[in-house]
Amino acid sequence: MKELICITCPRGCHLSVDDNLNVTGNFCPRGAMYAKAELTHPVRTLTSTVVIKSKITNRLPVKSSEPLPKELIFKSMEVINKVNVQVPIHIGDVVVENILNTGINIVATKDILE
Repeated sequence: MKELICITCPRGCHLSVDDNLNVTGNFCPRGAMYAKAELTHPVRTLTSTVVIKSKITNRLPVKSSEPLPKELIFKSMEVINKVNVQVPIHIGDVVVENILNTGINIVATKDILE
């Protein structure tokens, strides 16, 4: 039996999942979906910063356009840590395309124009 705390909403249901992926303790159907996904294929949205050459700041906040497989987070960070971008940059601009051949992009989350 696995024990999890659901993170899909602020309620934080305490979930129990048996070997057949039967979920109990969830208040809504999202809890069951979360528990099954977390135990079979966990994913996370990656947030970080990259170097930018700007008069205003030296770091640009970025995030994955979709959640990445959890096992690729550290390898993705190795790629992101080597990135340098130039101004101007706009929210949603792709900073790293198709990171680690996942089909997921790393995008800017802030406008930096100078």
